[in-house]
This record gives sequence, C-alpha cells and structure tokens, in this order.
Amino acid sequence: MANCADLLYEFDSTIRLTKARKDSLKTSRNDLRKKIRKYFSEKRSDEITPKFSGQGSMETDTIVNPIPRIEEIDGEEQTLYKYDIDDGIYFIGDESEEERKTIQTHHNWICEAVDGHTSQNPIDKNTCVRVVFSDGHHIDLPIYYKKDGTPELAHKAKGWIFSDPKEFIEWFEEQVGDNEQLVRLIRYLKAWCDYREFSNSSIKMPSGFIMTILAINNYYSHERDDIALKETLINIQAELFREFKCERPTTPKGEDLFEDYAHKEYFMNMVANFIKRAKKALREKNQKEACKYWQKIFGDRFSCSNAKDENKKRKSGTLAAGAASSNPWAK
Repeated sequence: MANCADLLYEFDSTIRLTKARKDSLKTSRNDLRKKIRKYFSEKRSDEITPKFSGQGSMETDTIVNPIPRIEEIDGEEQTLYKYDIDDGIYFIGDESEEERKTIQTHHNWICEAVDGHTSQNPIDKNTCVRVVFSDGHHIDLPIYYKKDGTPELAHKAKGWIFSDPKEFIEWFEEQVGDNEQLVRLIRYLKAWCDYREFSNSSIKMPSGFIMTILAINNYYSHERDDIALKETLINIQAELFREFKCERPTTPKGEDLFEDYAHKEYFMNMVANFIKRAKKALREKNQKEACKYWQKIFGDRFSCSNAKDENKKRKSGTLAAGAASSNPWAK
C-alpha cells in the first residue's frame, strides 16, 4: 500500500500561506482599518468610533493559497488571487435596537469610509461591506453592534442577528488544540473545494467555514495524513447521508449553514469521487502511480515530481542482478 503522506505534506507547503504573504494581507487589512478610523474621526466624530477584530481563516491558520484565476479586465488579461479575508467592525454602545441608527446607515458609513481605497467601488452585501483589490483578494467587513454580551450582526435582509465570531475561534481552538494534522486536513479540504470551483466555475462548493466544521466534527486520527484524510471524508459522507445539514456550533448556535446551499447533489458526487480516488491511491503499491490519483483530486498543484517509482527501482535492481549473474568475474 503506497504511503503518500510525504506528498501531502509537500502539498500543504504549497497551499499554506507563507509568512510574507500573511504579513502582506495583514498590511492590506490594517491600511483599511486606518482609513475607516480616519473617516469616523473627521466626518463622524459624533458617532461611536468602531473597533476591529480579525475573524475567519486568517485567525485559525486554515486559509489557503487560491489557484490563480486569469480574467480579462478592461481588455487585458490579469492574474487574480482570490484570497478572502474577514475583519469584523464593532460599534460598542448602550443603545437599544430602537435607539441605534438603522442597519443600512451602518452599512452606508462603512461604504463611504472605504470608498476610493481601491479602484473598484465597495460592494454592499447583506452581511458585510466588501472591498476588492486589484490583485483579486477581497476583505469582507461585517458590522456588529455590541451592547452587553453577544454582538449583533447588521444583516440587511434579516435585521440585527446575534452572532459571535470570537466565540467560534474559541470553539475552534478548544476542539483543535495543538492538533496540527487536523489543521492540515482542513487546508486540504479547502484546497480541494478551490480546485473543484476552478474546474467548474458554475458550481459553488461549500464555504471554508462549513468544511472546517465538517472536518472537526468528523475527524479521524491516523499517523498518516493520506489515511486520516480519506477516513475523515468517509465520516463526513456518512453524516451527510444521514442528514444533509451542518449546524453552526456557536452563536447563532444550531443554524443550518447548508440551508441555502443549491448544489447538494454535485457536492455529494464530488465527495464520493474523492473517496473513490483516495481508496485507489491507498491500494496502489507504487507511490508514483498512487500520486496520480491524489493529483486528480487536487489538480496540478499536487506535485508528483518527488514521488518514488517503485517499478523503476525493481526493474533496475533486476537488471543489476542479471548483469552480475552473467558476469563470470562476479563470482
């Protein structure tokens, strides 16, 4: 049975952000924070000055390098790197929902604050304000109001919703601890989703947030990453066969994150294909051949250049033995 754990470790070094890239994205985020602070200092000094708190995969170290997309912009082809960063904006006060400014007003403030920061106008979404950068990465700015305990998200369609990203990070740290393998498995799954969307842009895979929860809830521990990953996928498949649901473990606890997901059949087929190819890879005796199955799962970024060709070794060994036996001086 071919052991491809070392090839998965190599793949992780490809998809995991380098310190330089992390620092670059954090600089991008901090520059945006400065612009928002300046806006409130100069133009909204009578309002509550917002505070900031990073959230999402940057904070849990599960963010992955996306596959570069080539798109035509203004008649020219450009290479885009679609990193997704979340940075929560918090207004902390003691106003009731009736007393505070409307949700749209809070959104308008942030849209005005970040306008002109990049060449593209900010996008005012239901759950956040999105700032898109020229290299393709974007920063989502969800807006919260915190009065006493749990923050409330300014959702344009659903109103003020209790939501606590910090609570999720605490849950993540409690569940994962120092389990580096589980963090790697989450990155593998996110990279797989990215490759599936790259291969079929009309289909949306589950979010990284969903894949993180599914991986944690169905984690299978093994000394080898290739076996741990395959078994974790089998557990995820079994759970979703029982009920196609992914409940948020923290506030708003119990929310089904698959509620509006439109590609259930496609996703389940992709999970089945993943498991099928992983099983074939594990049954292979030759690592070089096994690697090809993993490459079908993850795409060309999964390199087989360092995979060992056992057939080649055996062939060269047989030839050497044959040459020795036919050489009278070898006796």
